[in-house]
Amino acid sequence: MLFTAEMFDMYEQYAAYKKWHFETLEYFPSEIGGLRHATASIGGHEAYKHLKFEGGVHRVQRVPKTERQGRMHTSTMTVAVLPQPTEINLVIHPKDLRIETKRASGAGGQHVNTTDSAVRIVHVPTGIASECQQERSQLKNREMAMKKLRAKLYSIQLEEETSKRYSARKIQIGTKGRSEKIRTYNFSQDRVTDHRINKSFHDIEGFMLGERLLDELIWSLKEYSDYEALAEVISEKT
Repeated sequence: MLFTAEMFDMYEQYAAYKKWHFETLEYFPSEIGGLRHATASIGGHEAYKHLKFEGGVHRVQRVPKTERQGRMHTSTMTVAVLPQPTEINLVIHPKDLRIETKRASGAGGQHVNTTDSAVRIVHVPTGIASECQQERSQLKNREMAMKKLRAKLYSIQLEEETSKRYSARKIQIGTKGRSEKIRTYNFSQDRVTDHRINKSFHDIEGFMLGERLLDELIWSLKEYSDYEALAEVISEKT
């Protein structure tokens, strides 16, 4: 959870580095100062085309701040990157939605315990659900929950359309390939390694700043993905 908080900060800093819009939709900290899970909406020029390569399991190897005996720990956290659809390419009928409200849980003061501000939306045909209690306004939470639901439904639609074509590619797009560890952050060796292209950086603090080094790695992944796509097209025609 400590590493998850650092990763979330890294992506927020990367968005600032790329001059993208970054909006925190959910943020659930843990008692020890880390982060249980969070959701953010990121928008800007080619934001999804870059960030889709971050979807997957990220592994960290280090001695945590909470470790008193100096032992090395190996932990993982998962990043899910969902494209945000527009009204044109995904239509959700209001009759297919079930909207529920409840009192928000967790920290937030007296207001949290006295109003039904938390919103949960269920897409009845698929059973897919999303919820939000980040804001005090029920209307704002409803907008955010709807945005998350649309992204989930669009991601499923996108994966169905592309699964056959891209099933053989090493670098998957969208939601594919999340079960595999895509990158290792080894603090004792000051090394970040992306296993998909076997590329390493020996400046982990610089990498976690979410600036030039992260951008360089993402561009390398993008170039390799383009190469794979081109090779696939050539193989289909020969």
